[in-house]
Amino acid sequence: MTSDSTVPGGDVDPFRNERTVRDEAPQFVLPLVVRIERDAPPARTDALETAARAVLTILSDERALRDGEWAQAMRDWQDARIRKVVRRARGAEWRRAEALPGITVTGKSAEVRVFPPVPLDGWPKDLARLQVSGTDLDDPEPPADADPTAPVLWLNPDLDMSAGKTMAQTGHGAQLAWWELSDEERTAWRQAGFPLSVRTAAPARWAELIGSERPLVRDAGFTEIAPGLTVAVEGHYRVGELRDEGWGPVG
Repeated sequence: MTSDSTVPGGDVDPFRNERTVRDEAPQFVLPLVVRIERDAPPARTDALETAARAVLTILSDERALRDGEWAQAMRDWQDARIRKVVRRARGAEWRRAEALPGITVTGKSAEVRVFPPVPLDGWPKDLARLQVSGTDLDDPEPPADADPTAPVLWLNPDLDMSAGKTMAQTGHGAQLAWWELSDEERTAWRQAGFPLSVRTAAPARWAELIGSERPLVRDAGFTEIAPGLTVAVEGHYRVGELRDEGWGPVG
């Protein structure tokens, strides 16, 4: 699903109707593809968390940094509105998607492939033909409590979003957390495997979260929902504790 978020520096608010300098820049989108096989769909929460880690993975990949082959596309994408689109694939569709330059991130049951940003109207044909709809997923069992030692992306309890739409939102939340960190903290988070949780907040907890100074995702309202708050990022500061505890690289 398509989604916009706020960007570093706070100079764009998707609630605004007026155009800003970021709207004048060429527009790009970060594609994500979730594998949904007919007989073995992933669990919803695992798909949400895997999508968030996929966004963090490409943000930290050497190809996306400095003079890397994806670096200019990543800069162009972040200089405009921050858009992410989640599509689904199975079987031969998934194999064709895996053949394109990108990174596959695997969770407990979910596989999500993230690709370098593409122009809004310039998708590779093997991605453009994939469906945006049909990403409804369920959790076979209620998720366990969020890990208290890692960041948590809290979902707005008043919203009913498809899994694809929510994956885009959790990707935004992970990106906001990333922007809050120092280089040393980012390295520690990456080396630890980007531990995080995605959970739906209780109403009272949501009110507390959005009344604080925590990073918040504000959706532009282009698809599924009206403009408004979707995700609150809590505990990004815990990434510093991963550094202090000396986590080593994961395999």
